[in-house]
Amino acid sequence: MGNTFTNLIPTIYQALDVVSREMIGFIPAVNKNTAAERAAVGEEIMWPVVEPGTPGDVSPGVTGPTGTDMAPTTPKVTISKSKNQVFYLTGEELKGLKNSNSDQTIIQNSFEQAFRSLANLIEIDLAAAALAGASRAYGTAGTTPFATSGDMTDLAETMKILDDNGAPQNRHLVVNTAALAKLRGKQAVVLAEAGSNELLRQGALAMLEGVKLHASGGIKQHTKGTGASYVTSGATAVDVEDIALITGNGTVLAGDVVTFAADAVNKYVVGTGVTAPGTISLNRPGARVTIPTGNALTIGNSFTPNVLFSSDALFLATRAPAAPEGGDSADDVMVVRDPVSGLAFEIRMYRQYRQVAYEIAIAWGTKHIKSEHIAILLG
Repeated sequence: MGNTFTNLIPTIYQALDVVSREMIGFIPAVNKNTAAERAAVGEEIMWPVVEPGTPGDVSPGVTGPTGTDMAPTTPKVTISKSKNQVFYLTGEELKGLKNSNSDQTIIQNSFEQAFRSLANLIEIDLAAAALAGASRAYGTAGTTPFATSGDMTDLAETMKILDDNGAPQNRHLVVNTAALAKLRGKQAVVLAEAGSNELLRQGALAMLEGVKLHASGGIKQHTKGTGASYVTSGATAVDVEDIALITGNGTVLAGDVVTFAADAVNKYVVGTGVTAPGTISLNRPGARVTIPTGNALTIGNSFTPNVLFSSDALFLATRAPAAPEGGDSADDVMVVRDPVSGLAFEIRMYRQYRQVAYEIAIAWGTKHIKSEHIAILLG
């Protein structure tokens, strides 16, 4: 084995080629900033977002029209995690592995597992951000969608939520593994007709109704809150997000899907919950109909989400972890980029006492940006 990364580059990229085929669905689909410059944990990254304007009447005059002031918002995503995975080989181990011609295999497998573990952590965070920011939901909690052959109602009704919210058409559906199994078993003909080599190269499984289909192993079940007997205090108008609750008890959790007696159509996702009577916040765009005072709230059952979103709705920022000025004791440093996920991993080699250590590291932060452009398909 060489003492620098020069001889290891083919091995590292072989490991990346394996990892890029893992069940990661959110990472390739979201809006990403994956520059390789260094970032400290707690650093904030900001970018401008222009809110919709208000149309006005056309009024002829002797001068040109006067525009309204622009007030772009500046969402922030914090680099909240900096993780690494380290493996080492002693001189005796390297000698034995080289004699058996297995040194490159062991090294490749070690890199592969490191890339896989770090990518999975990021995937889990993106799945959590998607649930935390979703606008509304469709489907039946605890029932896996796509179970009826040739019937794509589950996708169509979830798409309607984004259509009604005015979301752009660059859409992605990331399904959990149970929903993927139903798609493969019950919608095999649809998937076969929709698949293409081009989509596979883009990290998607197929294109369904104009939506790129992905699968993720990072989606976790959401366990509902314990809230019961809550009713609204005061009427809630259309587009209002904050709703005061009284008389009940127990928790209403962020991510819970709730309904109101006055609204038989919409299943709302809670952005901010309560542990006792108080005010919950629905994710944008808020209430779709007027919800009168004294209206009963019901918390839906626990569920495993599938997420439909446009690529602008979720943001992932990754960087190489911070290093001291002038570097540390690493003998060699390189950055490799996964061609499918777009993630840039930093690799460092440290020559130590009779052993060589390799560190694979990445720092990241995730955030939902546009709740109106995220919808949940319950499972």
